[in-house]
Amino acid sequence: MPELVQATRILTAAPEPSSPVPTFPGEGDLVAPAQNAARHGGALPPDLMDAVWRGNQLGGCRVAFVPTGFAALDAALTDGGWPCGCLIEVLQSQPSLIEWRLIGPSLRALVSGGRSVVVIGHPKRPHLVGLRHLGIGEDNLLWVKVDAPSHRLWATEQAIRSNAAAAVLAWMPQARPEQLRRLQVLAQGCEGPVFIIRPIQARHDPSPAPLRLLASPLLDWKLKVEVLKRRGAALESPLVLDSVPGGLEHVLTARTRLPSVLITSKEARRALGRPAHPASIPARIADTLASAASHR
Repeated sequence: MPELVQATRILTAAPEPSSPVPTFPGEGDLVAPAQNAARHGGALPPDLMDAVWRGNQLGGCRVAFVPTGFAALDAALTDGGWPCGCLIEVLQSQPSLIEWRLIGPSLRALVSGGRSVVVIGHPKRPHLVGLRHLGIGEDNLLWVKVDAPSHRLWATEQAIRSNAAAAVLAWMPQARPEQLRRLQVLAQGCEGPVFIIRPIQARHDPSPAPLRLLASPLLDWKLKVEVLKRRGAALESPLVLDSVPGGLEHVLTARTRLPSVLITSKEARRALGRPAHPASIPARIADTLASAASHR
C-alpha cells in the first residue's frame, strides 16, 4: 500500500506535457508520391538527387555505354546504348541466327583500340569473312570452343574476371538463375559489355540480368526486338530495326532489299492464273497446242 500511494502522488504531481501528443494524419492529409518527391526534393544535396532513381522513370545505372548502332534501340535503352559492366541477355528462337546482326554493329568501336572479342561456346564455327565486315579480324577474335554447360560457365567467369576483353559473348542454352546471378556480380567489375545468348524458352525464367532482349527476324532484312527487362518502365511495343547482314549492304539491289514485294507479286500472278510467256513453253508443247487449236 505505501508503494501504491507514493506512485499515485508522483503521477498526480507530474507536470502537463508542454506540447500536444502527436496524432497520425488522416487520409486527407496524405499526398501522392510525386507530390512528396516534389516537396522534399530540394532538401537533398544535388549529388544525392542525381543518384536517386524513381520507379516511374527510365533510370540508368550511370556507367559507360557503347552505341548499339541502331538509333531506335539506343533511345529505348536506359543509358543510350549497351551498358558496360553489365550482364545483357539476348534471347532468340534459333542459335547463331541473328545475334551477330543485333550485336555486331557495336563491336567495331569496341575493338578499335586493339582489344579482342571473346566468343565462348559458339554453336558454329565463327565465319571470319562475315566478321571482317563488322570490323573484327583474326587478331580481334578469341574463340573458346566448349560444349559442356559447366565448361561454358567456367570459361565465361574467367573471361569476365580477366577484364581484358572488349566484349564477352557467351552462348548458354542451359543456365540456372544462381549461375547468372554470379555472372552479373562479376560483370560489374568488367569494363566492357557481357552478352549472354540464350534460347527463347528462357523468356519466363527468372534472370538477374538488368537488360533482357528478345530478337526475332522479319521480312525485308528487319529485326523485331522486344525489351523484356530494363531499368525503368516496360517498353510497351517492340522495336523494328533495319538490319542488313554485314557484307550485303553493297551487294543488294533496290528490289532485293524488299523481298516481300517480290514474293507478293509472284503469289499474285499464281492466284490470278496468269499464263506464262510463250517463250517459256517448250517447242514441242507449243506445237501440240497450236495443232489442237487449228483442228477446232
